Amino acid sequence: MSEKDPRPQLDDAWLVLPLYNEEEAIGKVVSEALTVFPNVVCIDDGSTDGSARAAREAGAHVLQHPINLGQGAALQTGINYVCQKEDDLVPAKYVVTFDADGQHDVREAAQMVQKAKDENLAIVYGTRFKDNRSNISRAKKIVLKTAAAVTRWKTGLKITDAHNGLRVLRMDAAKQLNLQQDRMAHASEIVAQLGKTKLPWDEMPVTITYTDYSRAKGQSLLNSVNILVELLMG
Repeated sequence: MSEKDPRPQLDDAWLVLPLYNEEEAIGKVVSEALTVFPNVVCIDDGSTDGSARAAREAGAHVLQHPINLGQGAALQTGINYVCQKEDDLVPAKYVVTFDADGQHDVREAAQMVQKAKDENLAIVYGTRFKDNRSNISRAKKIVLKTAAAVTRWKTGLKITDAHNGLRVLRMDAAKQLNLQQDRMAHASEIVAQLGKTKLPWDEMPVTITYTDYSRAKGQSLLNSVNILVELLMG
C-alpha cells in the first residue's frame, strides 16, 4: 500500500456477506467492498437468480448452499470459512459481517476494524441508535429499540442495537459462535453467545442506508416486527 493511500491495512480482515437473490445489487456491493477489503466472501444461500455468478465476477470468493437455509446458517458458513484462513500467508484475524443489499458503508466497516485494533476489542457492534445518522422511521425505531431491550434483558449486555448486521469479530470471538437460529433471530443469538465469552466489546455508530431496494428485500416495518416476535418466542 503506498504512503499516499490513507486506508488502513485490512489484509487480515475478511468481509462475510450472506447472499440470497441479490443479483441486482451484489456486483456493486462487492466491487465497492474490494476497494477497502482485499478479502470478501459471499455465501450464496440457495439463490434462484444469478447472485453467485455476479458476486464471483465482481471478485468475491463464493460459497454456495444448495438450498436456502437462512441468514444465520449462511453467516456460520462464512465465519467457519474465514476461521480456516488463520494459516494463510497473511493470517485472518477479523471477520466483518456485512449485508449484501448495499445498506452498509464499507468505510465505516473499516473504521470498526481499526477501533477493534486500537482498543484491543474482540467484538465491535454497529449501532443505529447512538446518533441520528440513519434515517429510521419512528415506528421502526420503537420496534428495534424494544428488540434491543429484550436482548439486554436476556443477555445482561447493555447493547443498543442487537439487530444490526454490521459487526466486527476478532478471531477468538468468531470461533465461539455456533449459530442454531437460521432465520433472523440469529442476531440475538450472536449477542447471547458472544456475551458468554466475556470478551471485550463496544459499539460504534454506523450509517444504515434504507433504499426502496433494501426495503423490498426485508427492511420493512413488518420484518422488524417479525424479528421481535421471533425474539420473544425464543
